[in-house]
Amino acid sequence: MKSKITLKELAKLLNVSVSTVSKALHDSPEISPKTAERVKELAKLHNYRPNPVAVNLKRSKTGTIGVVIPNISNSFFARVLSGIEAQAQEKNQQVITYISNESIERERQICDMLTSGLVDGVLIAVSEETQKKQEYDHLFSLVDYDIPLVLYDRINIDIPADKVGVDDEKSFFDATNYFISRGVKNIGLASAIHHVGIGKLRIKGYEKALAGENEQHLACSTVPEELRKKIKSLLTKDKVQALLCTDFESTILATRIAYEENIQVPSQLKLIGYIGREVAEFLTPSLSYIEQHPVEVGSKAMEILNNRLEGNYKPGQFKESIIATSLVHLESTKF
Repeated sequence: MKSKITLKELAKLLNVSVSTVSKALHDSPEISPKTAERVKELAKLHNYRPNPVAVNLKRSKTGTIGVVIPNISNSFFARVLSGIEAQAQEKNQQVITYISNESIERERQICDMLTSGLVDGVLIAVSEETQKKQEYDHLFSLVDYDIPLVLYDRINIDIPADKVGVDDEKSFFDATNYFISRGVKNIGLASAIHHVGIGKLRIKGYEKALAGENEQHLACSTVPEELRKKIKSLLTKDKVQALLCTDFESTILATRIAYEENIQVPSQLKLIGYIGREVAEFLTPSLSYIEQHPVEVGSKAMEILNNRLEGNYKPGQFKESIIATSLVHLESTKF
């Protein structure tokens, strides 16, 4: 009998990515017929097939959806969950929520449980550690076992799955241009998530807007004390006139440092943060922010998953939905 083989081993033998193998086996139109044929021939040669227990369990519906949240300290994900729950209730579905705590090991444990036939489909925002290490085998296992998967929020990952996110790059492109159009030349950016997909896209939008005509002023670090020092340098040495913050941590640090250094917002410094209105409106001064419409993100992710479960999408063809963000002006961007 020919030995079994994993997706990762198939990819290594073919000298292609795991994503390419998975897409080929699921008849994705992204893969050329020649490559798909090579993958399928080798898979057949090595008796490759998904876990038969998981496949058998998936033949019956459970009425349950698995939702993986990376952390509970960010209110964005609580609001995403409310959108998911609302859609699930309309379909009389139950939602089981798991928290990865931004840990790849915990995320792997969760995916192992989800491949046992507990749920009909999975919605997941991939952990920061998973993105940093770029190790996605546990996510491919869900695809491999034919469990419908929707990535939400953190979607800049090459996995054959449906995706729902926001226009991260455009949001910072537009925010940077907002300052440029009002004559602000010294514009800075602070980030604690520069190493993951959404952070990279926001920084890319900032850099595109500057387009070499204005000097870049970046303060990026995953270490809080180091990030504090870098933001302080932007405000006191570079004397940026406006600062864009890509995430909650950098936003709160920037507002605190401005207060400590007696830098007046908005007369001396304009601020825009990637935080929710429930925090932005209660800061002093109130903080202009980029609204990501998390309830809509959750609702759309659940809608797409149910369409997949009901067979409304062709196998191998995946839906990607991008929700437009909004720049909400409060006191911190007044001119």
